[in-house]
Amino acid sequence: MFLLILAYFGGVLTILSPCILPVLPFVFARADRPFTRNGLPMLIGMALTFALVASLAAVGGGWAIRANQYGRIVALAVLAVLGLTLMSERIADWISRPFVALGNKLAPHGDSENDSVLSAAALGVATGLLWAPCAGPILGLLLTGAALNGANVQTTLLLLVYATGAATSLALALAIGGRVFALMKRSLGVGEWVRRGLGLLVLAGVAAIALGLDAGFLTRVSLISMSGIEQTLINAIRPAPAEQTTVKAGASLPVEGDFPSLDGATQWINSPPLTAQSLRGKVVLVDFWTYSCINCIRALPYVRGWADKYKDHGLVVIGVHSPEFAFEKDPRNVADAIKNLHVDYPVALDDHYAIWKGFDNAYWPAHYFIDAQGQIRHHHFGEGDYKQSEDVIRRMLADAGQKNLPGGYVQPDAQGAEAAGSGDATRSPETYLGYDRAENFAGGSVTQDRSSTYQVPLALTANQWALDGHWTINKESVRLDSNLGRIVYRFRARDLHVVLGPGHDGKPVRFRVLIDGKVPGVDHGADIDADGNGAVTAQRLYQLVRLANDRGEHTFEILFLDPGVQAYAFTFG
Repeated sequence: MFLLILAYFGGVLTILSPCILPVLPFVFARADRPFTRNGLPMLIGMALTFALVASLAAVGGGWAIRANQYGRIVALAVLAVLGLTLMSERIADWISRPFVALGNKLAPHGDSENDSVLSAAALGVATGLLWAPCAGPILGLLLTGAALNGANVQTTLLLLVYATGAATSLALALAIGGRVFALMKRSLGVGEWVRRGLGLLVLAGVAAIALGLDAGFLTRVSLISMSGIEQTLINAIRPAPAEQTTVKAGASLPVEGDFPSLDGATQWINSPPLTAQSLRGKVVLVDFWTYSCINCIRALPYVRGWADKYKDHGLVVIGVHSPEFAFEKDPRNVADAIKNLHVDYPVALDDHYAIWKGFDNAYWPAHYFIDAQGQIRHHHFGEGDYKQSEDVIRRMLADAGQKNLPGGYVQPDAQGAEAAGSGDATRSPETYLGYDRAENFAGGSVTQDRSSTYQVPLALTANQWALDGHWTINKESVRLDSNLGRIVYRFRARDLHVVLGPGHDGKPVRFRVLIDGKVPGVDHGADIDADGNGAVTAQRLYQLVRLANDRGEHTFEILFLDPGVQAYAFTFG
């Protein structure tokens, strides 16, 4: 229920966002006509079209995006014609000659009362194809949920409720605007100038959308002004997440629920399929992870250590691999990662998030501790508190009748990306590069799903990043389309990692890293040498920087020497 409320109010707030500006002229083009036969069907058409297109884009992949691009071209042409008919009675008459009945209704000129509900709805469909609301925290939450849950009624319903919220605020504005226009038309000659002004604004809106201003400049302005409001709304009405629990000495562990089903796994590695029933009598640790997640990688040495230390004393560790990126759904990629990360306990591939949803999970990594009776007795989200987690394991094993448990705590000698983070609270945030969740991009307007030329600005502020060369910015990654290309990031952290993958042909992509314009030297990460040289050979996380001393701000630069590389996200430690 909270998602429905959040979606509606998120839609209502779009009236305050600059991203609504390009489509406002289309909405007000019929403001001087009866609302029930013009404004209402237009807003319904707009809401339904946006919900359908957004649902397909979230779950349908590239084909849906390409189909929408063609639809946008048609919609731009239709609305450009609408703008011209508003500008000139002569043009309106000339256009309407081949289609007298339909044309006279589509072009809102004069004072005719013969309004067409269908033409108003068609105008709404065209507007819905062109409307690109800024992906702030609320819309981002809805689209992420759509991608996780796949194509279903809930996905479309949430997006429809969001569009309905936007339509509600636009309807209110339309009602006020209609009264204003009616008053102006009563003055001699003013009605004609209002109509021409609307036509000019419609053409300006078409031009703005065609030039990408709705997805570029206006998006950045909107996120500056609206993100705080939306995040406050999310925090105010969503249910509080499960809290971290502290285990008190001598206190019994609470029962948090029953062991959910593992039947949703698409494949098992290192084990035949396991079930909650077959594990009865064992103490089970379920670790939700994904192999390109730096927090998961840093927790792995402890999980591996517990699995090895207590495997002969009744503990079963199960890794549930719930992918974040599309390439993490490839079983071969996961199998390679499991081998390289030395994971030898059972791993369930949870590509459809069935197990994730069964546990009502929301985090990577997340650890759930299940006793021998099949009851969840403890949970922990994220890194840290490893001694407490091991104490829980030992207590549950003892309760299950295990004796002579090995003493001490697991203290892994973790190296490379598995080493513990610096703990610096001021370090740069995780930064996604695909347009679906990108933030702090400083390289100009973004062209979605098409190759474009980008340039790095003369200066970057903290946590800003930019591209240089010919790149395609996709939903979850950026792809280099030329032989040479750069990514530059102004960061603050000890460690810098990038999730990278080679091109579709799988050939290695050579690269070189610079820090503040110099080779890394002793500051190089585990995946490059001291001169900054490395190669992208697989889709995984690469540690590229580990500063030996200075933890201030630095400029990271990675120059790719071959085309096709895909970059997904920066993470820091």
